[in-house]
Amino acid sequence: MTQPPASETKSRILDSAKAALLELGYSGLSTRKVAATAGVPLSQIHYHFDSKQNMILELLEAENQRLLERQTEMYEGDVPLWKQWEEACDYLEEDLASGYVRVLHEMIAVGWSDNEIASAVRRQVRAWCDLLSSVADRVEHRFGGFGPFTVLEVSALTCLAFFGAESVILLGVPERQIPARSALRKVALVIRSLEEGSG
Repeated sequence: MTQPPASETKSRILDSAKAALLELGYSGLSTRKVAATAGVPLSQIHYHFDSKQNMILELLEAENQRLLERQTEMYEGDVPLWKQWEEACDYLEEDLASGYVRVLHEMIAVGWSDNEIASAVRRQVRAWCDLLSSVADRVEHRFGGFGPFTVLEVSALTCLAFFGAESVILLGVPERQIPARSALRKVALVIRSLEEGSG
């Protein structure tokens, strides 16, 4: 019987790990279950990743990189910033549905008590803030600056707005109690008024 290529085996393991993480959370996830779902021997997980922790970090890194590339391409497009903000809100819905946001927040929570995971997640969060800093830097002069805020502070507030919205959405807080989605989307209206000079 022909063995599948190592890259295919690794991909199957990561797909199974993502499904298990969404179903069980990090604490309930076992490498044995992941291996069984992927249809590979348990030894393959240790061969490719060495540990459960490394497997999940690699999963998160791959997802994060893919989405950063998607977002970078979107922000480099020749459309107004307010439309890009609306598209970022659309992407948030996609990322919630795909499970990426859940995986990220699971690992943030684990990172509170695990320095190695915290370090890896910090790098990924920083990559998002760096991307938003580059966007803010490009539009700073168009708006005549950001008042008392620096470019880094604007990118920080943007990151925090999305992370905060993700947190309450994942917790299942109804939109009628904390309207996270509608609040984020209305920021596009503010940006549009600035871009179009309507006050």
